Amino acid sequence: MTEDEKFEDKYLDVLQNIEFGIVRIYEEHPKLTDWDTSEAIQALIRHYTAEARGRSEPNIRLTDLSEHVYASVETMCEFRLGRTELSTQEGQPVDADMEPKSLDEIIACLKRVQKSIRRWHKQAGRRGYLDFVSQFVE
Repeated sequence: MTEDEKFEDKYLDVLQNIEFGIVRIYEEHPKLTDWDTSEAIQALIRHYTAEARGRSEPNIRLTDLSEHVYASVETMCEFRLGRTELSTQEGQPVDADMEPKSLDEIIACLKRVQKSIRRWHKQAGRRGYLDFVSQFVE
């Protein structure tokens, strides 16, 4: 088993949460591109890296679509860090028995998603990653 496979097995649930946050925005905004998504993920990596190092929040400028992705994925990251609860559409808290992740783990997962965006974009074009990941997220 490769290092990539070991990482993905260990953090599959976190990666799926992040991807769910991305796909949700793609479904709402079909004009979203891999570039918009990559920009948001990179901004989140910068945000959490600054926090992990005790630095002030970086100045982040995003397009409207990237901002939507950023907010959606940030919600998932904050949930996985154990800082917030998620609710169903009916307003009921999501029952999730999970161990909170560290900032370093969240950053590593965001970097893994970023790597996947680059790979699928290169292979399949403007929405290659989004179209690929949409197949696996409900």
